[in-house]
Amino acid sequence: MRAGHEVAIGGRSRANAEKLAERLGHGVLAVTPREAAAGRDAVLLAVSWDGVGDMLALAGASGGTLEGTPLIDPTNAVAHGVGVLLTGESESMAGRIRGLAPGARVVKAFHLFPAGQWTSPPAGDTAPATVAMCGDDRAALEVVSTLVRDVGGTPAVIGGMDRARQLEEAAGFVIGLAFAGFDPNSAVPRVPSPTAAN
Repeated sequence: MRAGHEVAIGGRSRANAEKLAERLGHGVLAVTPREAAAGRDAVLLAVSWDGVGDMLALAGASGGTLEGTPLIDPTNAVAHGVGVLLTGESESMAGRIRGLAPGARVVKAFHLFPAGQWTSPPAGDTAPATVAMCGDDRAALEVVSTLVRDVGGTPAVIGGMDRARQLEEAAGFVIGLAFAGFDPNSAVPRVPSPTAAN
């Protein structure tokens, strides 16, 4: 929106999608889930992890509506307040989504920050948030990297979809610390950036 993108919102409830679109303003459209999926430059699957299957079904994903589309997965399948992953031992939520949306170019991204992080411009002296992401499709990663920059973040591609579970474990770690009353930032050592040393 701020960066000039056309945004369409589809949800299980058309009334709720319309309310959100109206609240966001800037020409945001409320559409059906199938319309939100078809012919888009990218789709953000902004639902709770346990609603993923229903939403992809409503969008017609099993029938190929998302084939070739960068599908951004920001979901965290974790126990509330604890951060323990609820997916299978060797499974990632991003991998599950890829199975439910044949042909979609899934990118795990935007899962470590609350939505409010992206709805207002960053403060003048605040460093941009680093958005760790992974995916197997280079073009999809480039699309998502552009979107990250457009909302004021810094994209950090850490590898292919084989790294998705690691990113999801990191989210569980952050969520667990936050609910236990600790600042997750204090648990990650500050390392000088390679560019700062040059």
